[in-house]
Amino acid sequence: MQSQQDKSGLSDADLARAAQKGDMGAFEELVARHRDKIYARAYSMVRNEEEALDLSQEAWVKGWQRLAQFQGEASFATWMTRIVINLCVDELRKQKRLRAESIEMLEGESGGVERYMPVTMPNPAAGLERTELRRRIDRALDQLSAEHRTVLVLHEFEGLGYREIAGHMGCSIGTVMSRLFYARRRMALLLAGLKRENEE
Repeated sequence: MQSQQDKSGLSDADLARAAQKGDMGAFEELVARHRDKIYARAYSMVRNEEEALDLSQEAWVKGWQRLAQFQGEASFATWMTRIVINLCVDELRKQKRLRAESIEMLEGESGGVERYMPVTMPNPAAGLERTELRRRIDRALDQLSAEHRTVLVLHEFEGLGYREIAGHMGCSIGTVMSRLFYARRRMALLLAGLKRENEE
């Protein structure tokens, strides 16, 4: 049996093959190599540290359980990224249903969402505009479907190309392009609407 130190020189493909034969040490090396990237993918989609941690850990559990399905056609990192993206998409769909109800309740109360914003900021003059923009972007993203939001996040925030996104999401490049076109147009309209709301 190879020691953990020896494994650091192996390729991902070799480690995956060893892990498929039950070598937990090989799988642990894969986790050590890619956990930050998988967590970053989850965080870019759910934008919540605890949820991203839970989802990335769940992705690794699923990765171990489904290891026999890994054929090596794509890289191990790509295969794991697809697992975490699918988990995030499911989570976002679930949250969207719950959020629709909670936003209606919040907006019905005096002060609405703004009441839940932090009261004090270290440098209000410098930070206010950036915070407001981030809040508007977050609110606009929340109104996109999980599919449109995922495409937008992966392309605009993660810098992935159409082909790579299509691979992760299991759809055609044409579908990615049309979803991205729709998501950008919808975001522009939502941001303009939120800006007007703020100015009134």
